[in-house]
Amino acid sequence: MSREEFSDVVRNNHATLCAYARVITGGDGVRAKEIVQDAFVAAWNNIGKFDVTRDISSWLRGIIRNKWREVCRRNIREVSLSHDKLELIEHQLTEIEADRPEVFDRLAHCREQLPETLAASVKTYYDGELSTQEAAARLRINGATLRKRLERARTALRECLERNVSRIH
Repeated sequence: MSREEFSDVVRNNHATLCAYARVITGGDGVRAKEIVQDAFVAAWNNIGKFDVTRDISSWLRGIIRNKWREVCRRNIREVSLSHDKLELIEHQLTEIEADRPEVFDRLAHCREQLPETLAASVKTYYDGELSTQEAAARLRINGATLRKRLERARTALRECLERNVSRIH
């Protein structure tokens, strides 16, 4: 695989792999990004060992799981998810990946439909990967208000995605 091809793999899988890493790290966005970065480096260094008959996304997720296990072994405070929970996450992610372009397109469309206060809360908290306190301070609101806005935004996004699922299938 050439560098350009690998760069395409990175671009096409980065967001999904960061989300996956964030789930298995218990929501630690900074740690998730570090693990994904380490996984991409390990993947590039071992690209010759990649079995082209396999799905590259699954291979990368396996590397991410192994990187997380390494972190958990080095730091006793970190708790690795059980094998069963990881398998469930893997199964759900595989189903999502089948519709990945459509899912992300629908999500982007639904985010555009959010009222400004909810959209700003989502953008600041999730896209900025800030803590509740940091995001609330940036928005100049209190933490309880931010949590309520995020709850309302998640509900609105879920409802929008459910309404728009028929457009794809």
